[in-house]
Amino acid sequence: MSPNTPPPVAGHGLLEGKTVLVTAAGTGIGFSTAKRCAEEGARVMISDIHERRLEEAVSALSEATGQDVPSRICNVRNDQEVRDLVAGAVEELGSIDVLFNNAGLGGTTPVVEMTDDQWDSVLDITLTGTFRMTRAVLPHMIDRQAGVIVNNASVLAWRAQQGQAHYAAAKAGVMALTRCTAVEVAEHGIRINAVSPSLATHPFLTKVMEQETLDVLTAREAFGRGAETWEVANVVVFLASDYSSYMTGEVVSVSSQRA
Repeated sequence: MSPNTPPPVAGHGLLEGKTVLVTAAGTGIGFSTAKRCAEEGARVMISDIHERRLEEAVSALSEATGQDVPSRICNVRNDQEVRDLVAGAVEELGSIDVLFNNAGLGGTTPVVEMTDDQWDSVLDITLTGTFRMTRAVLPHMIDRQAGVIVNNASVLAWRAQQGQAHYAAAKAGVMALTRCTAVEVAEHGIRINAVSPSLATHPFLTKVMEQETLDVLTAREAFGRGAETWEVANVVVFLASDYSSYMTGEVVSVSSQRA
């Protein structure tokens, strides 16, 4: 943690009585969002593709929040697993008030060297996975005439960075999916927005990006540090809460990058 990182904000009951489903919650922004939602009064269910990581996340969340945290393995590339996750969440939680679509895949590869498989994997998980989850949960929310979906986008959908064409294209697609679907379901009392982080610090970043690149990106941030994952989660909580009741189809940047 950087010396100029503020302390985490205490919960204020912003999601009291709500139910929240979070994908890719085994670590990073997903885990922090699940934790912050629970701290704000929500009952939370989490999923991840990695069994061990999911088990560790459930244990950590239960210890930190005192909640019994239901969970389910889910590969968002598999539509049946996606539908089973949504059905399981409805069974466990009684309803899904909020879905946070966090599953995504990164990596650094120049376009001239990029294979079809690399392109397809990033697009299928990051964009099509978000689509699959949204498609699966909407009938439930439409039946209830209520619900909130928050998608995880990225400032790379707006800003160029070498080696990130597949990821940037996927996140730009997430933004477009957010806007268009929000308009389609507004009449049903459903809101869909997205967060767009610049740089959120967590251990898995170094697995998809060289430390030298991370140092350059960190230097671009006005605060001289990347965001803590809970700082991104705070914005997700805002978008999930009734405080953002007039917002839909919006993308909120979580960034301190210099213009």
